[in-house]
Amino acid sequence: MPLEIERKFLVANDSWRPRATTVTTLVQGYFQRRDDACIRIRIRDGASARLTIKNAHPGLLARAEFEYPIPLDQAQQLLDQFCGQRLVHKRRHLVPCHGHTWEIDEFLGRHAPLVIAEIELDTPDQPFDRPDWLGTEVTGDIRYANETLANF
Repeated sequence: MPLEIERKFLVANDSWRPRATTVTTLVQGYFQRRDDACIRIRIRDGASARLTIKNAHPGLLARAEFEYPIPLDQAQQLLDQFCGQRLVHKRRHLVPCHGHTWEIDEFLGRHAPLVIAEIELDTPDQPFDRPDWLGTEVTGDIRYANETLANF
């Protein structure tokens, strides 16, 4: 079973920006909340789309994740028909640092100016060096889960 192991942090300052190598615009829509699964549609740069299904505990450090490409026109229809206003708009910056590539999400619209950094790990206890721009860890805080943000 595919497993996602990630830790999330607030970002303390903008010193990461010069290190960013890639920027992608994302629109994510979430289906009606379920007790056992989080179902998301993501459109990347208006050019490609993926359907993602995760177990429904966004506060966990590790959780099952299944992801599939879907046609862009179908993704847009799914967003329109099933997600309503449960959307998150953000720019994702990839930032190599200390042997890892961090994903820094700069939230747009009603969620601005929130900025969250995520690191994906191979094991839950894998050590990593903390960059100087890293702030408070919010891995277990569901207030910072994208699905939660989409509902507010």
